[in-house]
Amino acid sequence: MAHSSHPAGNASENDVFDLEGDTLQEECGVFGILQHKDAAALTALGLHALQHRGQEAAGIVTYDGQRFHSERRMGLVGDHYTDPQMLEKLPGDVAVGHNRYSTTGEVALRNVQPLFAELSVGGIAVAHNGNFTNALKLRREIIAKGAICQSTSDSEVVLHLIAQSKQQGSAARFVEAISHMEGGYALIAMTRTKLMGARDPFGIRPLVLGDLDGAPILASETCALDIIGAKFVRDIENGEVIVCEKQEDGTVKITSSKPFAPKPERVCLFEYVYFARPDSIVAGRSVYNVRKAMGRNLAREAQVEGDLVVPVPDGGTPAAIGYAQESGIPFELGIIRNHYVGRTFIEPSQQIRAFGVKLKHSANRGQLDGKRVILVDDSVVRGTTSTKIVQLVRDAGAREVHLVVASPKITHSDYYGIDTPDPEKLLANQYTDHDEMCKFIGCDSLQFLSVDGLYDAVGGAPRDPKNPQFTDHYFTGEYPTRLVDLEAENGPLKQQSLLREAG
Repeated sequence: MAHSSHPAGNASENDVFDLEGDTLQEECGVFGILQHKDAAALTALGLHALQHRGQEAAGIVTYDGQRFHSERRMGLVGDHYTDPQMLEKLPGDVAVGHNRYSTTGEVALRNVQPLFAELSVGGIAVAHNGNFTNALKLRREIIAKGAICQSTSDSEVVLHLIAQSKQQGSAARFVEAISHMEGGYALIAMTRTKLMGARDPFGIRPLVLGDLDGAPILASETCALDIIGAKFVRDIENGEVIVCEKQEDGTVKITSSKPFAPKPERVCLFEYVYFARPDSIVAGRSVYNVRKAMGRNLAREAQVEGDLVVPVPDGGTPAAIGYAQESGIPFELGIIRNHYVGRTFIEPSQQIRAFGVKLKHSANRGQLDGKRVILVDDSVVRGTTSTKIVQLVRDAGAREVHLVVASPKITHSDYYGIDTPDPEKLLANQYTDHDEMCKFIGCDSLQFLSVDGLYDAVGGAPRDPKNPQFTDHYFTGEYPTRLVDLEAENGPLKQQSLLREAG
């Protein structure tokens, strides 16, 4: 779960200032490739492109024709997998990789994916993006049957279900295992001869199919294909299971099935708002173009007078460009981001805590001094970072600061792989009165994009309350699937909290 920084008066010499504490944390990124001699190196490059989806840990599993090889590490992809000696430990022409930001399970090496197991049908590695909303229920059931769990990750449940399946062959077992899962997920599994992928029935989490000189690739986003020069083939459809299998003649056979009851596709809106990389294509839509359209719609709705449109980098930049184009107000980089600061920073004294957000952002005083600034951000979660950004701009001499947000108010937590605060910790729930919210942040005015404005930006019709076209529960409270583990506890606890018992 995301945590906000301590108040200045409570700092100590050993405190850690969390630079991402007021954001929705990324989910995870997955990448797999079959029948390519440079499988491990290409997977490392793919994970590098997907680094924005998880910075906590990374792992790669390969198969060289005789045995499986697994290397999992805490930290960034570039910290480990650019070393030629590391890649030499991962021989083979089939590989699966994973970037992790934990939403279930503790921060520990044993939870780093891909998870691997030797089963009666042979070795299998699984990499997972998303969250299973019935993982705790299933975990209790498999443990009651004698299973021994080695991690606290909900992804391990899939391995146990595959092991317990009576179906013939790994592909049939894979299908049966995921038939028990509920929630939002994109799964990749690897065996000696197969690369398999699956997307949840609503298509909440993204998964794409690519091709590199005849080698099939499965990845979370198209940007992972671009970095290695692979061709985008198509999106894996909602509820689809795809199996890529080596043939004796050296070719690869790709088969597709839809084994589950059909559901309307409901892509996660936060892929467009925040999570996907701007240069990715998600469900046929350019993420960058969608974010610019959000800014244009925001300008039409907000109607704020100002001298400059300034993005909160980097997430607010495309929306700010769209806002400036629509409003005719000049776009300027009034805030400069320091890209060389890690996710956390050890503060040696209480005095340094006062620098706070300046570790990551610096005000461009020459552009801000004496101006009426329209500050554009992609989202507001707790609001604590927004208060610091607004104060940063004021300290640089801004005459007025108007915060406009290119997404609706976040009022509900996520249970499909996005790490969000509990509902009562969200700014929109703490301050239901708009003026109080504005006063807390310290801005002269505050505007959020409407839900219909977001739908329009993504290219959809106005939201249908009876049949929403996208996964939008963060703004509306309408969840597309059952929240089995939460319902079982009869309380507003987060699934992440429930899974603590697994540790």
